Amino acid sequence: MEAEVVDAVRRGRFDVAATAGLRGYGPEILGFLVALGPSSADDAFSQFCEDLWRGLPGFRGDASFRTWAYTLARHAVLRVRRDPYSRRRAPLSDLGPISGLVAELRSTTASYLATEVRDRISKIRDELDEDDRVLLVLRVDRQMGWNDVARVMAGDGATEAEVVKRAAALRKRFERLKREIKERAEREGLVEKKSGRGTPGA
Repeated sequence: MEAEVVDAVRRGRFDVAATAGLRGYGPEILGFLVALGPSSADDAFSQFCEDLWRGLPGFRGDASFRTWAYTLARHAVLRVRRDPYSRRRAPLSDLGPISGLVAELRSTTASYLATEVRDRISKIRDELDEDDRVLLVLRVDRQMGWNDVARVMAGDGATEAEVVKRAAALRKRFERLKREIKERAEREGLVEKKSGRGTPGA
């Protein structure tokens, strides 16, 4: 792989070099970016592809192509995190003959990220106590009204007054649970932290 990429660069065949490099190392670079933060990995991977394409003519081979690619990926993450409000994907037309491959890799990225984030969110939910999991499933997954959620969780024999009181308590519990899950997801890089730029509350 390394020899193929280096030889293509020396011959000025940057399209061949980029194609070989992305096919060979693209999946592991993606995994690296996801490990650094799933919420920014998609934008960082797009930035990485753009930087690799534009930077190939200047690749001197002082380090291996793989090492150079990881360096670009790391820089891409930092750039995206430094100014997330200016994120944009490079138009595929800017990427010349590798545009088709980049589109393919972007599609793979979206699928990979969806699976990765879903699995990690599921893990967070699995670690909750049973009543909290039941509350999330009924309210979020099944979209039940609050009184219905309260009836399910209260069991048979609850009066209407008890149901209404239980529903109010479950609303408060649900809000606390959402905050806890959000904070955990932020710590694990699954969602972006709010920057405090005056974003209106929900």
